[in-house]
Amino acid sequence: MKLKDKTIVITGAANGIGAAMALRFAAERPAGLLLCDLDGEGARAVAEKVGDLGVPVEAAACDVSARDDIDRIVEQARDRFGPIDLFCSNAGIIVPGDEASPVADWDKAWSVNVIAHVHAADAVLPAMLERGSGYLLNTVSAAGLLTSLGAAPYAVSKHAALAFAEWLAITYGSRGIGVSALCPQAVQTKMVSDAMERGAASAVASSGEVITAEAVAEIVVAALGDRRFLILTHDGTQKFAERRVADTDRWIASMQKFVNPN
Repeated sequence: MKLKDKTIVITGAANGIGAAMALRFAAERPAGLLLCDLDGEGARAVAEKVGDLGVPVEAAACDVSARDDIDRIVEQARDRFGPIDLFCSNAGIIVPGDEASPVADWDKAWSVNVIAHVHAADAVLPAMLERGSGYLLNTVSAAGLLTSLGAAPYAVSKHAALAFAEWLAITYGSRGIGVSALCPQAVQTKMVSDAMERGAASAVASSGEVITAEAVAEIVVAALGDRRFLILTHDGTQKFAERRVADTDRWIASMQKFVNPN
């Protein structure tokens, strides 16, 4: 997908990958950008920067786990810019924990990291299918391909998010709908720094070299142009995923060494 003259919605756009994508996409001269985040003020701050680049833009506060909020931003984007060409379901949260974590933690990870993608697809697909074109970019994580040490709710929800994106691509790809799953390893974002403070250091440490959100946005633009389903940001991700599938027992044994190095 080429982004010129396209109407684009980005959730989780107040900082990190979402903000970086907004600014990078603006360079492609889209018809309009709607930037959304639970932090509405943060989204508006990024929108001001995009507006300074001469691109039509609006911002909105949005809880991606609430279907009413998704419907509202979809309607806002259509009213302001026209039919949505690309919906970037980018918002996500890191939830550390294990099998003993409160159900509320598991529910939070599920609602933001999985159900938000479901809400977005359900909200925009009918119009996209009617006209035979449209694109969904779902930010997942390399944890969806591999795992996340010390963060079971995160790892499990991201596996589900990747499965849903794959299902969408299989089900609707022949009807003109593009789907990409962005699966970065460690990225220099507020979410990662917050995770370190909340005790998910092992999850972050196991994610490889930390790269910038701007680097991720550059990769995304190129991948969208190629209509690539799986968007990876680190050279080692595919190698690790291939090892996991080729010899799962060996891969699990190698990961156990990270958990119990002695």
